[in-house]
Amino acid sequence: MKRQRLPGPPSLLDALAERHIAEATERGEFDDLPGAGAPLPPEDNTLVPEELRAAYRLLKNAGCLPSELQVSAELREIEVLLAQAGSGEQRRSLLARMNFLLSRRLDGRRNLQVDDDYFIKVAERLGN
Repeated sequence: MKRQRLPGPPSLLDALAERHIAEATERGEFDDLPGAGAPLPPEDNTLVPEELRAAYRLLKNAGCLPSELQVSAELREIEVLLAQAGSGEQRRSLLARMNFLLSRRLDGRRNLQVDDDYFIKVAERLGN
């Protein structure tokens, strides 16, 4: 199976990854993976209206996410970074970004301010 490439020159990281994948394929390292040769499971798109499913699938395959999902993904990344961050400028910067994303996510309906106590609790939960 030939892998599809995006247009434009590959980055060094992409080229290295492609080389490692090709070498592993030649050595047969992917031959005995569970589910090899089986069709992929169908996507659960029951929450997407039927008339939008084809468009959503096209956007997903193109690597585009709706803005709501992009915001959710970035919020999860910030939570992880906050769990690792100490006090200081990095933490303040992450909290500011999170406040902005939360206000954008709520579409202006509410303006939430996230304080250090909340994130200490989040960091503790992530650490367990």
